[in-house]
Amino acid sequence: MPSPGEQADAAVAAILQAAVHGGERGTVVDSPPGAGKSTLVVRAARELAGAGERLMIVAQTNSQVDDLVDRLAEKEPGLAIGRLHGSDATPAEHALRHPGVVASTKVADLRELPVVVATAAKWQWVKDVDPWRHAIVDEAYQMRSDALLAVARLFERALFVGDPGQLDPFSIVDADAWAGLTYDPSQSAVVTLLAHNPGIVPHRLPVSWRLPASAAPLISDAFYPFTPFRAGTEPGDRRLLLGSPAPETPPTASAPPAALAAAADEVLDVAAASGWGLLELPQRHTVRTDPEAVAAVAAVVARLLARGGSTLSERGEEQLTADRVAVGTAHRDQASAVRAALVALGVEGVTVDTANRLQGREYDVTVVLHPLSGRPDATAFHLETGRLCVLTSRHRHACIVVARAGIPELLDDHPATEPVQLGVTLTFPDGWEANQAVLDHLAAHRVRYRP
Repeated sequence: MPSPGEQADAAVAAILQAAVHGGERGTVVDSPPGAGKSTLVVRAARELAGAGERLMIVAQTNSQVDDLVDRLAEKEPGLAIGRLHGSDATPAEHALRHPGVVASTKVADLRELPVVVATAAKWQWVKDVDPWRHAIVDEAYQMRSDALLAVARLFERALFVGDPGQLDPFSIVDADAWAGLTYDPSQSAVVTLLAHNPGIVPHRLPVSWRLPASAAPLISDAFYPFTPFRAGTEPGDRRLLLGSPAPETPPTASAPPAALAAAADEVLDVAAASGWGLLELPQRHTVRTDPEAVAAVAAVVARLLARGGSTLSERGEEQLTADRVAVGTAHRDQASAVRAALVALGVEGVTVDTANRLQGREYDVTVVLHPLSGRPDATAFHLETGRLCVLTSRHRHACIVVARAGIPELLDDHPATEPVQLGVTLTFPDGWEANQAVLDHLAAHRVRYRP
């Protein structure tokens, strides 16, 4: 069996061959979490530019554009790169620090450069230019089909790279009126592209370099059953090393209760040994910003940092610092409540955000407030497969989930009731099945906290 590196190299070579010389105008690449999607985009851009091709790159947000410009300029210092932006969106400093990067609000200033990068929203306003020969669309599964339609006139061939397991494109309007139609604007760019071009067979990146060997099998089975992948490391290659819990001291106003601190330490030890941990609170229906669950999340983070941990991996041994820890939630008000709880505990520098904003980001340890914790119902929003996939796939070493008991029973009591619509491509697995798979796995790593 080929090594992970050999398998990944073979897949990338086939992708680049299809993108440059293939018979189809579009090449689709499905990438699991941490499989080197951005690395592929940068490599493809370098190879096309090196062959004398002029290239446009489409990303979905300004931060994604700036990160791509920065990475491309670092890998190819002599390459001239255009950063096309809106009048109200100044590029980030890390993108403009390279001498070869030229920023402008007008495409005419950048048209002759080898590479021009902008958001889909900016590209749709570009008019009266000859089409580029090649384009790369990054995070293509986050791009709605109407956005693709608005920019498709600007290129002849395109490489579409994205993660099919992440959150679907966001829409603020009800899209049921278009469900099943070939021009449904709420569908992702890739889904629409494949529906209209049956000759395109998606490629896939087969190795996740982010997820450890403890996580890749679960995430692959639960969220990518038809496009399985493997971890780039073997069991034991990565270790989370935590200092011993401090001896009991008199409680302070900022310290979590002794019982909660003990439960947090226990679930951290479980996660350090296995890569997963579930801190389970008593079953109860709660408000969305459940104070006990928020306090439990904050206590886990505070104890993690207080124990002075480090990580051991193929990168060597590194200190576990606050900027390498993240908290993921389903809602913004939950994230705000966790931030406030961490401030009260004197913890700073930890990323706390929703699944939507954590997409594409990577940390050593993540702490997740389960979307269904304490809920009386299982709505389509909270069951969305991509949300749980994002929350449980950001880590390199360990993921700790905080949830109230009773979620499996909640799922059994609320089976999917969404109407089946003709012509709509069904996604698999659905949120019900993915949640059950993740909870079944977490049950073996559970620590019960009973205040």
